[in-house]
Amino acid sequence: MSEATDGFIEMMGRHFEEEGVARIAGRLFGLLMLVERDSTLDELAEALRVSKGSVSSNARLLEEWGVAERVTRPGDRRDYYRIAADMSERLVERQIARMQLFIERVNHSRDELGALPPSTTGRFDEVIRFNTLAIESLRKLGAEVAKTRR
Repeated sequence: MSEATDGFIEMMGRHFEEEGVARIAGRLFGLLMLVERDSTLDELAEALRVSKGSVSSNARLLEEWGVAERVTRPGDRRDYYRIAADMSERLVERQIARMQLFIERVNHSRDELGALPPSTTGRFDEVIRFNTLAIESLRKLGAEVAKTRR
């Protein structure tokens, strides 16, 4: 790999780490952004100079988020990974689902807590209002992203 390639992979690792995610997940994301073909866990581990187990668990995390996808080949027992073609749409959908879950939890907690002072109720209302607006904006963004992929 070139110095620029290594630099990009490391920058992605640091960025993910700053976001509270394992550095290796970011490094793996960076590598997957650069490779031109589906890659096995062994290939990814070798390229990143880390254990296969570490790559495997972080590949599953990226797959869960929707930014990477696992593919198989007939007659080959190995799993291959690549960046998801619809990564942006999947990220938007994931964020919407997380925000909807957050709203549900806040509403449930408010019901469980019973009568609250008006200032506290106002904070609950503001959190719900903000997340509802954010979801509406993300839905519009998702629709725009989907249009550009067609």
